[in-house]
Order: sequence, then structure tokens, then C-alpha cells
Amino acid sequence: MYSADDLARDLDVSRETLDKLKIYAGLLAKWQKAKNLVANSTLDAMWQRHFLDSAQMAPLLRKAYGDRDLTMLDIGSGAGFPGLVLAVMDVGHAHMVEANGRKCIFMSQVSRETSATATIHNERIEALEPFPIDIVTSRACARVLQLIEWASPFLGNTTEMWLLKGEGADEELTEAQACWKMDVTKHKSLSDPNGVILRLSKLERL
Repeated sequence: MYSADDLARDLDVSRETLDKLKIYAGLLAKWQKAKNLVANSTLDAMWQRHFLDSAQMAPLLRKAYGDRDLTMLDIGSGAGFPGLVLAVMDVGHAHMVEANGRKCIFMSQVSRETSATATIHNERIEALEPFPIDIVTSRACARVLQLIEWASPFLGNTTEMWLLKGEGADEELTEAQACWKMDVTKHKSLSDPNGVILRLSKLERL
């Protein structure tokens, strides 16, 4: 079974950061019993399915942006993956957008107990007033085209989208590229043999 120590080894995570991620995992296990934040079938494998899946983006973002403190917009945050994990890992300030109130309360507690730099928005992305951001993140929320449409009011000239996707990623990209011009970079997922991390840049509506 993939563990917290495996994640620390694979991603070169500091002991201090790992301790914060363990606090997050403990809260997830505790809240899950009553609140059903993630699929129950994934709980035993949470370090791989949720934490590695999200945390693997951190070294890629640091390689792309250096030590810059990023402003992130996480669409359909759920229990905080990937945006809140990235905030715990000091990638930057995460704006977590989630319409489900109990999931927002959970993320707020995680943010407090881990000192993550995060703002929790308990509303739908369509209702959120646009503000400047560096990147958009999302996981298991919607198809690529829908995510771009939701993010479009926030997209500046240099804003990029970093999306965790499964085996249908190429089909979703083809659909999106019928409406949007973009540069695409793909990174193979460390947590899912069929998964991919999409980096979309220079987004422009056709």
C-alpha cells in the first residue's frame, strides 16, 4: 500500500510539509465517516489516489515557474484536490471554488490546521467575480472544454491551466481545440497509469 513516506520519497517532500499532509489525511479519514467527501473505495489508497495525484503537480509547477508564489484558482475543489494540497506544499495561494457547503467547511478546517494559504469560495464558479490568477487547476470536475469556458473570465495573457485527467484526455482535448486555440504539454501521471497532467497555455478563443 502506497504510504505517506512513499510520497515524501518520490516527490522529495520535507518532513515539515509531510507532517501537514498527514494532518490533512487524518482530517479526511475522520470527516469521511460522516460527510462522504471522497469515494469510500478510494479511502484506503488515499495517499496514492488523492495526495500523490495532487502533490505530483508541485515539482512540475516549480520547474515551470521557479520559486514564484502562484495565485491558483481551483475549480470544483471537492475535498481540496489538487489546489489545497498544493497550498499546503507552499506552491502559492489557492482559491478553492466549491458549491457544496460541507466540503467548504472541511477545507476551511484543513487550511486552518495546516496553515495553508487558501481562500475558500462557497459558490459556483459562474458566480465568482473574476480576479487575476496565474494558473487554473482542477481534478475530476468536468470536461476540458467546460473547464476552459468556466475559467475564461479569469484568463489573462499568461494564465495557464493545469488539469488532472484520465484516459479520455485526448478526446476531451480534441473537443476543446475545436473552440479554443492553445499550446498543450502532457505529463504522465505518477499516481495513475492511465492518467495525465495537461498544461494548457496561450489560450485563445477561436
